[in-house]
Parts: sequence; C-alpha cells; structure tokens
Amino acid sequence: MFKNIAIGQYYPGNSFIHRLDPRTKIVATFAFIVCLFLVRRSGYAAVSLIAALLVLVSRIPAKFVVRGLRPVLYIALLTFLLNAFITPGHPLVRIGPLVMTYEGFCQGVFLVWRLVLLVLITSFLTLTTPPVTLTDGIERLLRPYRRLGVPAHELAMMMTIALRFIPTLLEETEKIMKAQMARGADFESGNIIQKAKNLIPLLVPLFVSAFRRADELAVAMEARCYHGGDSRTRLKELHYSTGDYLVYGFTGLMFAAVLYTRR
Repeated sequence: MFKNIAIGQYYPGNSFIHRLDPRTKIVATFAFIVCLFLVRRSGYAAVSLIAALLVLVSRIPAKFVVRGLRPVLYIALLTFLLNAFITPGHPLVRIGPLVMTYEGFCQGVFLVWRLVLLVLITSFLTLTTPPVTLTDGIERLLRPYRRLGVPAHELAMMMTIALRFIPTLLEETEKIMKAQMARGADFESGNIIQKAKNLIPLLVPLFVSAFRRADELAVAMEARCYHGGDSRTRLKELHYSTGDYLVYGFTGLMFAAVLYTRR
C-alpha cells in the first residue's frame, strides 16, 4: 500500500511539464488549488479535463497516476458517507436509522471529486520536479521576503527534505510491519481502539529510525561544510522559457475565468 503513494516521488522524463521552470510549476499548482475551492460545481468538468491533459502531456503512465490515488480511497469513502448520511434533504436510501439524502449524495460526490483532483494536481509537482530543483524554485520564490526576516533557503530546504523522505519513511514503515508480522504481530484484527494500540510497537521503531536518519543527514551536511544559501552557486541556474510564459498566461486566464464565474 505504501508504494502506491505518489506524493514525494519523482518520475524521470523529458516532457513539456518536466522541462518547465520549478517556479512556474509551484505557482501554477497553488493557483490550481485555489481555483478548485473557488470554481462552481458546473466548472469541475473543465477542471477535470485540464487534469487529464496534464497526465497526457507529462507522459506519466496513467496506471502510475491511478495507483497513487489508491491510498486516498479510504478518506474519499469516509467523506462521501459522512456527507451522504448527515446532510439534510430529500430521502434517497434508508438503512435502518440512517437516511441518505439526495443533497447529501451530491455533496459527497462533489467533495470526493475535489479531493481526487487536489491530490492528483499536488502529486504532479513532485512527480515532474527533482527534489534539488524544487528546492531552488521554492528558495527563489521566497527570496524577496528575506528583507522581512524570512529564512528562504532554510524553509525551502526543510520542505524539500520533508517531501523527499516521505517515500523513505513509508518504505521503512512497511519493512517494520513485515518484520513484526513475521514475529506474530497482528495489525488487522480487532476494533479501531485495538488497532490503534497495535500500532504502538510500530511507531516506536519508526520514530527511532526517523531520528537516526535525521542525525545522519545533519552529520553528512556538516561534514561537507554546508552553510545554507549564502554565497552558494548552482550547477544549473533557473531561467524562464517560452513555455513558462505560456503556462503563466494560461494560469492567469483560468484564474480570471473562475473569478468571473463567481460573480
């Protein structure tokens, strides 16, 4: 299950989206997320079409993208059921004391749709951008705020390291679970409280491993005389291309169209 999570992973490629400047992809991703919460329900068909075009243009296999959405299915199912049975309205299905309403059903489908698009677009940022390039992009975007005391390089480094170690920690979790299951541990049976108690033997070694990796990373950075972003040079400097300006223009038009439909 943990291998199916796409956030934090990088899929090598040479597509149009892969070649974009990381600053362009970061700004476009945040603009798309804002549009997801502002657009009306009637506009979600167009938003879904844009997401499908991103999959085609990025040349990332559709199976890989769909596999990355599997861990979200449980949250999506819970979101749908809560909205379907709690939202008041016209009764649609009755299951004992629970009543699914038509308004709740529509609201649940809408929120699940939004959740899937949100995870899909967010995962595209890391799938098409190497961690080092993503760090440079975040730092360049935060550089104007250094006059206000914002540690641009430190924040960019922390966010990138966090994204980079998501797959590593998930792989470590899976290894610990398999090792403890081979010794007789049971993570499946019992109610929710019992399952939560069964996770305690898993969390302790996971935290120990995470702190050990953090300490090893700190020692490695100090051994290489790492001093942050001051006076550091880069092998590849960031430069905008024609494609970046086209994406900025399309993002601006999309944002303007969403704001216009809200009037």
